[in-house]
Amino acid sequence: MPRTALRVRRWAAIAVLGGLLAGCGTENADSGKPAAAAGAEARTTTEVRPIEAATRITDAKGVTVSLPKPPERIVCLVALCDDILVELGMTPTATNSQVLAHPKFLGKEKAARIPVVPGGFLSPEVEAVLSHKPDLVIGLEDTHGKLAPALKGVTAFWPVQPGSWQDSVGYLRDLAALTGRTAQGEKAEKTFRTRLAEAEERKSDKTALIIYGSDENFGVATPETDVAAGLFPKISHYPWKSRGVDGSYSLEEILARDVDVLFVETLSFGAPDGKLSDKLAKNPLWSRIPAVKNGKVIEVDSEVWAKGRGTRSLGLVLDEATAALR
Repeated sequence: MPRTALRVRRWAAIAVLGGLLAGCGTENADSGKPAAAAGAEARTTTEVRPIEAATRITDAKGVTVSLPKPPERIVCLVALCDDILVELGMTPTATNSQVLAHPKFLGKEKAARIPVVPGGFLSPEVEAVLSHKPDLVIGLEDTHGKLAPALKGVTAFWPVQPGSWQDSVGYLRDLAALTGRTAQGEKAEKTFRTRLAEAEERKSDKTALIIYGSDENFGVATPETDVAAGLFPKISHYPWKSRGVDGSYSLEEILARDVDVLFVETLSFGAPDGKLSDKLAKNPLWSRIPAVKNGKVIEVDSEVWAKGRGTRSLGLVLDEATAALR
């Protein structure tokens, strides 16, 4: 996969335009100990610790956010922020994500009313962000951290970097504490944990695979580099490991693994130009993959699967994945 595409997927919520998110260690949220990369060993508990309202939090990555009062005007530069706000019964003051248009979020009509930050995901315009007079701006650390100096002294900036579902739950809890929406946060966490625990109980013996890209230079989403893929060892056979920034899998290798269910994230460079699965169908090896032969190739919403990374998005991933893996 070209280096440009690799870099882009890194920021795109673990996928926006193909590539690998920088690997980062995860922890078992139930024990506080490092979790295995595959995440398949520890059973997920449905117990939720109470969330206490606070004006100062320190997240799992060691980032401290201190506010004079609960934030009401929040600008989201990463879809995880939008995801959490919807879970808490809030909406962003402005966003640069499209995930809100999904029917399980706000839907197209309501999402269209949320102002969009110009400049795109990679280069949101600082002046536009500040024009919304935000109490808090939330962005991806490795992409938007460069904005911090321009925002300092004007508004609070919270750089997030989710590497696992446990991280996503942690960010949900932290923002619930800051906004005072503790009951909503506890409910959202409980709902997600219950979904995951139930999916674990019905773990499929089928081999699953998530691929992403815009053309034949596709990538494989692995548990070490992709939050959604991190759920799959818990609910299926998922034998895919990260090969680092410069490594990926070939169709020949995928064919050899006898993939039963194949999930496809089509990522667009600008205007959509067709499904990734249709483009890969031009390769004669594609038709030989069991999932292709049996009609188990599923094009998924990349806004949810690749970019959302919050408990609402991951819950939708679980629902869609378990249905396909039955």
